[in-house]
Amino acid sequence: MKLDIVRNAKRNVLAGVLNRVLTLVLPFVNRTLFIWWMGAEYLGLNGLFASLLGVLSLAELGFGQAVVCALYKPVAEDDHETVAAYFSFYRTVFRLVGCFILVGGLALLPFLPHLVKGSAPADIDLRLVYLIHLANAVLSYFLFAYKGVLLTVHQRQDVQTHIATGVTVAQYVLSLTVLCLTRNYYYYVLVSVVCTVLSNVLVARATARLFPHIVCAGRLSRERRRKVMSDVGSLFLHRVGSVISYSSDSLVISASLGLVSVAAYGNYYTVYKSVCGFVGLLYESLTAGFGNAVHTEPKRAVWRKFRKLNVLSLVVVSWCAAMMLALYQPFMALWTAKRPELLQPFATAALMVVFFYVNYSRQVLQMFKSALGLWREDRLKPVVSGVANLAMNVALIHVLGLNGAILSTILAFLVIEIPWEGAVVFRRYLKGTDGEGRTFLARYVRLQLGFAAFAVALCAVTWGATLCVPFGGFGGLALRGIVAVVVATVGVAAFCRRDLREILSRLGAGRCR
Repeated sequence: MKLDIVRNAKRNVLAGVLNRVLTLVLPFVNRTLFIWWMGAEYLGLNGLFASLLGVLSLAELGFGQAVVCALYKPVAEDDHETVAAYFSFYRTVFRLVGCFILVGGLALLPFLPHLVKGSAPADIDLRLVYLIHLANAVLSYFLFAYKGVLLTVHQRQDVQTHIATGVTVAQYVLSLTVLCLTRNYYYYVLVSVVCTVLSNVLVARATARLFPHIVCAGRLSRERRRKVMSDVGSLFLHRVGSVISYSSDSLVISASLGLVSVAAYGNYYTVYKSVCGFVGLLYESLTAGFGNAVHTEPKRAVWRKFRKLNVLSLVVVSWCAAMMLALYQPFMALWTAKRPELLQPFATAALMVVFFYVNYSRQVLQMFKSALGLWREDRLKPVVSGVANLAMNVALIHVLGLNGAILSTILAFLVIEIPWEGAVVFRRYLKGTDGEGRTFLARYVRLQLGFAAFAVALCAVTWGATLCVPFGGFGGLALRGIVAVVVATVGVAAFCRRDLREILSRLGAGRCR
């Protein structure tokens, strides 16, 4: 079965937009009211436990991604028997992973007090709160989260997104209601456990309705199990690096600077993640389509898809970076007005913008590598990058504070991860020329460097324009936003009009060649 990439992508993006709007607004409302009602120390606990459980999630080893990639071919060939066997295998693995995370989480209980500099809130039993967070992390593995793989591989993330949207809204409303009425942190955390169960049940019902012919049945051949395990071995190293890169920041900050600093970092990171959520829709909606295309289309046709998506991605990322630089710090000044210790210098906001651009300008390359299943080829990359990131993190955070944590990740991406990923994709799949005498690699590098220079110029001009607007309250922020939108949009339209016209005309026609 050949998937309709553009049609499914449009459907996924439309479903995701509502989800991202809500997940953009609700976390800010939640964090703001949480700080007002409970204090920054409680918010720091949330960030600390999220990072700690991110480390425990290493037990998943990357099975989900390996199974999704393995399913692209049988789905394209309508081999329902093989799909069912993979599905059964994945369910068994997920339950074993849940057991490992539970045991590993319990083993960490004695060490919790050592991860917090100073003291935790007096009315909180640190271990009990951690156990509730652990239960929330483990439940999905024992319930029906594994069924979401069918939605992913069929490029039907829109279904899962609708469920996530409804459950997320319910969770925030219930959490804030409980917090408002009781001011009880335990009840607040328990709401997330209830919503995790609800989300799993709804995903299970959706997959049963859409794919009634696919059930957990059969047994994978030894060759297929060996292939999955080989991919898992490589993906595990990727997950180790990812966890070190993303989860270590809060742990190091908590141990070095305290829970208030974790909360401050979390606020800046929340803005970053909110923007990433919208940009990420593009990649989430198209990954499965690319996985299908590499098995059904010639290489040059796949390259044309890759290049057009990369151009569109760089346009979006450049525009978002310009908007972020112009509005990041003014927004944070308003948001943290009641807790000035949470406001960091402008350099923190600028570094978060650089972090955003560096990370998301490479996402199409990462998406393509994932669709091709090229994990073994750079399996050592995330470990090398993660260790280097952690070492720089520990060293720089004592000199630069929070900025050291951000800068260390940027340097690891630029020096290690991006060059390594490019070498793998262009050596293993996109080698050779595009038919016009230029290598795929040369065209890609030229495109990336050109857009990086454009992004710097666009950010500088947009930020400079907004400085001319007097800032005061939400009215001043809104006026700066309008100026930023106009300047950034005009800049993008002037620089990228030819590429945008071609891409949008093809998307409007429902095709992408």
